[in-house]
Amino acid sequence: LDEIIAGLRRLVLLGSGAMALVAAYLWLVFVLELFPYTRPWGEELGAFLLRTVKLVLSTTVGWVPGLAVVAVIFVVIRFITRLVTVFFEAVEQGKADLPEAVVETAQPTRRIVVALLWVFGVVMAYPYLPGSRSEAFKGISVFIGLMISLGASGVVGQFLSGLVTMYSRALRPGDYVRIGDDEGVVLSLGMLSTKIRTNKREEINIPNSVLVNSATKNYTRQAGEDGVILYTSVTIGYDTPWRQVHAMLVEAARRTEGLRPAPPPFVNQTALSDFYVEYQLNAHLERPESRPRTLAALHSNIQDVFNEHGVQI
Repeated sequence: LDEIIAGLRRLVLLGSGAMALVAAYLWLVFVLELFPYTRPWGEELGAFLLRTVKLVLSTTVGWVPGLAVVAVIFVVIRFITRLVTVFFEAVEQGKADLPEAVVETAQPTRRIVVALLWVFGVVMAYPYLPGSRSEAFKGISVFIGLMISLGASGVVGQFLSGLVTMYSRALRPGDYVRIGDDEGVVLSLGMLSTKIRTNKREEINIPNSVLVNSATKNYTRQAGEDGVILYTSVTIGYDTPWRQVHAMLVEAARRTEGLRPAPPPFVNQTALSDFYVEYQLNAHLERPESRPRTLAALHSNIQDVFNEHGVQI
């Protein structure tokens, strides 16, 4: 509200200043026409003012048809974009019976369609804009186009990388993912970057070009009803029976909160080295976003169980 009031005050001051200049000009014309010596100057100033007013009025009247066409184009494009937005929002909310791939890509598709509609509207309205056929307007248009073409190469690359990410459906908001060295929940997928929130409550903004060129692990997408698998490895000497090691690892998993009892945890022997055997414990997580805390608790329980049975890791 304060900004609106300040803007109105500036408009009033600007209008007052313009009226004061016009009044001063008319006063000067009147004074000059009072004296025979300066009367030609006054008449010339008065004629110049009349010519300027006529030119402004005729130009303004000539702009009216073009501005009317521009207004019609704007209203039509705005109406169509609202219809498109309503349709894609219905698709996102599952109100339309469409394949899952279409539902997941509805948001970027809506943005692209709306952007194309507005670009089409600008192209259609351009010839009807006041001064669009003048050489100055054409020069400014060429200059702006050149600036955009030189400075937007990086932005275009990020935009295309964002489209690849969205339409490949590798990520979606709410997924728990690992991108490079960063691990967290996807907050949003943008046209230029992707935001994730780590378990340390840090918000990381990853450029889409980096995202496309990095290996991404999605712990949520394939979790399904059984949950995503959490795994860790230990190495134990050959003097400890492998069945005992399996039983201890499974017991440690059963003691860990955040792991599902079904499907039951299982152990794989992934390597037989010269002096030890490598065992890999696999268990199913209840919630992918709890992976770091659950893994830390699982490590603690493995140490406790092995210490209780006198087995050295």
